[in-house]
Amino acid sequence: MPLRPPAGFISANYDPLRNPDAPTGVTASAGDAQASVSFTAPANVGGSAISAYYAVSNPGQITASGASSPVTVTGLSNGTAYTFQVWALNTFGPGAFSAASGSVTPAQARGLFAGGYTGSASNVIDYVNIGTTGNATDFGDLSAARRFLAACASSTRGIFAGGQAPGPTNYATIEYVTFSSLGNTTNFGNLLAARYDLAGCSSSTRGVFGGGSPPATDVIQYITIASTGNAISFGNLTVGRNNLAACSSSTRGLFAGGDSSNIIDYITIASTGNATDFGDLTIATGTLAGCSSSTRGIFGGGTPDSNVISYVTIASTGNATDFGDLPAGIQKLASCSSSVRGLFGGGDSASTVRAQIAYVTIASTGNAVSFGNLTSARENLTACSNAHGGLA
Repeated sequence: MPLRPPAGFISANYDPLRNPDAPTGVTASAGDAQASVSFTAPANVGGSAISAYYAVSNPGQITASGASSPVTVTGLSNGTAYTFQVWALNTFGPGAFSAASGSVTPAQARGLFAGGYTGSASNVIDYVNIGTTGNATDFGDLSAARRFLAACASSTRGIFAGGQAPGPTNYATIEYVTFSSLGNTTNFGNLLAARYDLAGCSSSTRGVFGGGSPPATDVIQYITIASTGNAISFGNLTVGRNNLAACSSSTRGLFAGGDSSNIIDYITIASTGNATDFGDLTIATGTLAGCSSSTRGIFGGGTPDSNVISYVTIASTGNATDFGDLPAGIQKLASCSSSVRGLFGGGDSASTVRAQIAYVTIASTGNAVSFGNLTSARENLTACSNAHGGLA
């Protein structure tokens, strides 16, 4: 990395006609010992094209570079608050530092598995540390025992919506937990209507829920995760369906499968409107699960007792590609992820309810590997995490 002066200093050799201007609009989102720093490139690149951008942390002056936004800064300390500045480099030298981003605090990647059914509905919320294999630990409880619910999350809040208790009682309830604090859920608001068999995904600010029953619907609705309140209409899926799966990057949400469908739809999370056709899964299936890194979406399991895992590149429309296999054919499972690992937990295999959690490394195709077990075996559960691909 080229040497550069301290923040705020402009050298005597700085030439605004040759050195690039400072990037603008710098924001950061935290992950597990890392942060993704986004910015807008300067309009004035100086006397030659910008060759690299450098993001610098405060405290620590930990630096990472990239050819464009975002730049991922690794080696941060979980639990420490950081801001970031960005500067650009061309052949004439470094430009000025940007204004600092807002403060973010990296945290250990934590996955939550909630609700489900094993002879009776469950209110259990389990947690795992995604970077470390091992069995799940009790986190707290949902406000009511139910199955067929959906989840999404920001880096600080996990959101649980809808569901059904045997009887049946259908729920419009939305509730949340704070990842950093073990405990029971708190009321958030309500869906547009009582729904179960729906799917959820999110960016760092907005949670989106699509599909569900009764009856099978094409409704998409959203919430602002940091602000409690009722869901608002977003648009419609290309086809109404239930038992679908969802995942996201920071800009796009994908809704896949459902009702023995191979359809994948996408939305732009920040802009309300109807979903658009993305492509097809490798098989037509429902009761599957989905998770993602910031670039790749993963879908696994499904009806009837499928062990298939497939993937898509979220930024590029097209059909899914084979990724590998789950340890066994399984449906009614749940999935969550960090930017590195995707976890698949629970479910129903050959009429035997399972407690198993398996994982994949999202960037590398291959079969899933044993991670550990849930605190109790159950199916029709949901999952979310504080480090999924929608936060990058």
